[in-house]
Amino acid sequence: MGSRADLIARLLIALQRPGVDGVLATPDVLEDLLLLGALEGKVVIGSMNRGGLQGAAFELDDRFTAYRTADEIAARRLDGGKMLTRIDLGDPGTVATLESSAAAVTGLAEHKLMAMVEPFWSTRGEDGRVANLLDPDSVIKSIQIASGLGATSAYTWLKLPVVDELDRVMEATTLPTLLLGGDPTAEPQATYASWGKALELPSVRGLVVGRALLFPPDGDVAAAVDHAAALVHGDTV
Repeated sequence: MGSRADLIARLLIALQRPGVDGVLATPDVLEDLLLLGALEGKVVIGSMNRGGLQGAAFELDDRFTAYRTADEIAARRLDGGKMLTRIDLGDPGTVATLESSAAAVTGLAEHKLMAMVEPFWSTRGEDGRVANLLDPDSVIKSIQIASGLGATSAYTWLKLPVVDELDRVMEATTLPTLLLGGDPTAEPQATYASWGKALELPSVRGLVVGRALLFPPDGDVAAAVDHAAALVHGDTV
């Protein structure tokens, strides 16, 4: 991830594979891909809030410092915006993030653009580090809060982790959902199996996967992407 040239090269491989519908990224990455002609015919989602830096005292006051408003998303003709929405009842920065996320959901809906909300129930440990709680009940609570953000949910999609008891977790919402992929693992087949099972649930519409596909253990980006795309689109792997 430290080499921008390597990252862009891997993204270009992924975007050229059949079954890859689009990309989610910050403005700098999207603009590199645009200049390289890689976004033609793709769904393009802009990441909006990147101000809550990992490890910072202000991590949960996650300001909108990338695409700051729905108007900016619309002006650049993107298909939607994504907001990370971490919820910690013990951190006063949470309320600012919730308020900003709600405003983005409303603004994107006014433009008839997707609002992709990525909620987590979070906590700060004694060491000061923020951790996302991935047990089923915590994910359900985060879903319920995220679903109520904004003046309408007509254009809201959720981006959720694959967790235990996902069938029960998904009963908490009627919103269309994309699953995040997590970090690369040494056993990609187990990861593919968990994605395949999750994609059988009716409200789960696809995957939004970054490092797990761009940096697979064997280094074969095309093969990893093809496997995931086949799961999403119901093709034979």
